[in-house]
Amino acid sequence: MFNRSMFTRLPAILLFVLLIALRARGAEMQMKVTDNGYLDAQGFSVILYHNMYHPIFVDEKNAALQMILHGQRIATNGDVRLMPTPEQWDIVAQLKGKEADKEHTRLTARLFDAASPRCVYCRSVAALLLCANMMSNAQNNEASQSIPDAPTPAERTIEDLNYLGGDAAMPPFSDSVIDIDSEFRQGLFRKGLAFRVIAGPQYTQNMLDAPVAADEQVYVGQRAFESMFVQPILSADLRQLHLRHAQLYMGGVWNWVSWNPAGPKTLQLWALYFYKAFGEDRVEMKAGYIANNMNFLGLFVGGSTATGAQGVYAVLPYEVGMSYFPLTAPSFNVRIRGPKNTYIKTAAQRSIDPNGGPTEVARNHTGFRFIPHGDKLVLINEGGYLRAASADTRETWVRGGYIYNTTSYRNEATGQLESGNYCAYALMDYQVLKSSREHPIHGLYAGGSFMTVPDTMNPYARYYEARLYKEAPVRSRPGDVISLVASRTGYSNIFTDNLVAEGKTVWRAGTTVTGSYSLRATRGNYVSLGLSYVAGPAITPRVPNALNVIANWSLFL
Repeated sequence: MFNRSMFTRLPAILLFVLLIALRARGAEMQMKVTDNGYLDAQGFSVILYHNMYHPIFVDEKNAALQMILHGQRIATNGDVRLMPTPEQWDIVAQLKGKEADKEHTRLTARLFDAASPRCVYCRSVAALLLCANMMSNAQNNEASQSIPDAPTPAERTIEDLNYLGGDAAMPPFSDSVIDIDSEFRQGLFRKGLAFRVIAGPQYTQNMLDAPVAADEQVYVGQRAFESMFVQPILSADLRQLHLRHAQLYMGGVWNWVSWNPAGPKTLQLWALYFYKAFGEDRVEMKAGYIANNMNFLGLFVGGSTATGAQGVYAVLPYEVGMSYFPLTAPSFNVRIRGPKNTYIKTAAQRSIDPNGGPTEVARNHTGFRFIPHGDKLVLINEGGYLRAASADTRETWVRGGYIYNTTSYRNEATGQLESGNYCAYALMDYQVLKSSREHPIHGLYAGGSFMTVPDTMNPYARYYEARLYKEAPVRSRPGDVISLVASRTGYSNIFTDNLVAEGKTVWRAGTTVTGSYSLRATRGNYVSLGLSYVAGPAITPRVPNALNVIANWSLFL
């Protein structure tokens, strides 16, 4: 039964009058589920289990189901109690999970009664559905009198136009310099479109030695290294074609670097693909020009492109032809979500040039060239287990995969061109500590990586990494990330032996330890500062160790 203390008489009467008035006037209002998990309309919000009861006293006034009218909390503590006559400090059901269903405009909380071995569903949902249905009817009455710009199903939000179906996430449109409620954003959204620009400079400098001459540079930071990119993106949800869970994603990039081997310098296509999800997003498909570093392996610490935290440094997947920012290649990707948090995904992609990014750009200036001569098929396969953080579970992500390239690479042992280059990899991330039940993803994470490629075809042959990172390291700064990453890259013995035979000095491996702090300065504005010690910063020549200071700035417009 419901706790009878949920409503006082006056708020209940006001709420009833509000709903009846909205229905009678046919107001242009419609409740919808927001990205924050609220049921929201203009001036009125319903929140379900955003705040929890105290585990002992259970006497909070702002817990369970809450209703807010024009910023004033008019009803709280909508809860399920199984006692015949609940009292103030009786045991309450424990929250096991909650769902925000945009498609059906519904919030659901799964509760567990400690005194009874069964789960119960919070019947507070009935009140939410009452609000949603009455406001939806008001919207329908008004909508029938005019013709919209395009069909706009109730469940569509502007976040349907954000980057979808990848391992990495971009910040929500609400976290942009341009306000999400501006006429620019909303005018495009009414047409099923979104436009954003991402920009950012980077600076790296070795602090242990004086800069070398330009023609002597062999690693990033040996001279002051600057880079800059500008990335415009246009996405469409294809509502005019009456498609759901679909997207056309288009983007270009201008990328400039002060040292081209770390680039490349380019002005070209970055993304042009069609995305579609099937079966409640259990199957996702992408087809077009795709940078697959955002779709496989999970190379971004914290899972976001915004933080700029120093993460997985491995270049091994790129050595064997996987596409990566700012480069793109034709690709067909499929991801299937299996039972119990498992997944498999695969891609058939045209290879990036075996000689690396600068050669790829020289042969394919615009990025549109479908199959440059000699570039063949890359097959990427990955399987994993991904359990998202919740109030009662810690995030766990284990994945492994295999990349196989049919393009011919030079075999340094035989001097012949051969196909069959590959990369095998395994990575794991686990949430060791959780900082907040209200924000389950906040906390301390630990992770590790291993990658290997044939040392006959690739100068960088093995990669090992251990990492620690904390999301929201300070309670008042939920958008920040602090990280500590240690990695070791083994250089190919065949490559290094050949260099020694030529009379050159070499490093056999490189070891890096990097600490960084990524700060969300303001809305859409991220700054990352890091310090990285590198032993063996280049294969040849055997230059001294380096201590690089690294600064990144990311701006989301």
